[in-house]
Amino acid sequence: MQLTDILESTIMQEIASGFQFTEGPVWHPEGYLLFSDIPAGIIYRVDPGKLGVPWRTPSGHSNGLTLDRQGRLVVCEHGNRRVTRIEADGAVVPLATHFQGARLNSPNDVVVRSDGSVYFTDPPYGVKPEEKELPFNGVFRIAPDGACHLLVDDFDRCNGLAFSPDEQTLYVDDTTRGHIRAFDVLPDGSLHNGRVFAELKAEDEGVPDGMKVDVEGNIYCTGPGGLWMFQPDGTLIGVVRAPEVPANLAFGGADRKTIYVTARNSVYALRAKNPGVPVL
Repeated sequence: MQLTDILESTIMQEIASGFQFTEGPVWHPEGYLLFSDIPAGIIYRVDPGKLGVPWRTPSGHSNGLTLDRQGRLVVCEHGNRRVTRIEADGAVVPLATHFQGARLNSPNDVVVRSDGSVYFTDPPYGVKPEEKELPFNGVFRIAPDGACHLLVDDFDRCNGLAFSPDEQTLYVDDTTRGHIRAFDVLPDGSLHNGRVFAELKAEDEGVPDGMKVDVEGNIYCTGPGGLWMFQPDGTLIGVVRAPEVPANLAFGGADRKTIYVTARNSVYALRAKNPGVPVL
């Protein structure tokens, strides 16, 4: 398989720029893109053909964003050290702030399973060493009843995460180790059989970060030099070069075939042949 088998275009086109550090894109089904500008503390909205405008500020220095099954925005508040949900009326509901009495590090990225469970990574990028209360950097699951469960605690810097189309596998990358790990998802939502799925190591600037999956099970992960793509068996398909160091991505557009890439000061787009796995 080659890049042209899964992509209509292999050149990223700039759609918005002038930001401080873009992250956490998610496509809203009403037809617009939301993404975080972490240092600015703003969630921006970009409508097709228009400039980005502030959608929510302050954002708690938000990082990863996704939607739950009711279409509500779920936010990793990097600065406030919590995971929240924004209701239709704008009210902010905390979903996770502590684990066993200790504050979370700085929730980074998030994905919602079809049963309503919220999975998120919690590396320490947003806290000073002396502020860190947990002795590990974990992957967590917020159950539908609101309970927060630790799933994995042996990552160095857990970061992006994504489910396979059937939700039987959860992929989580480790930024400092330069690889993606895969886990079997058990019926109770816990993880089992963790193994290295793929390595993203190159001399180019950048690290494994945001990750998404298309409906055929191919994995897309930002990494050194650009956007890396893998087959479901871990075989590297190829890398699309990015104009700036990329941090995250999302599938969007009416057909879910536009890949939006957040990269440092800008947001870029390219077209895929397969739709992304639906968020809702």
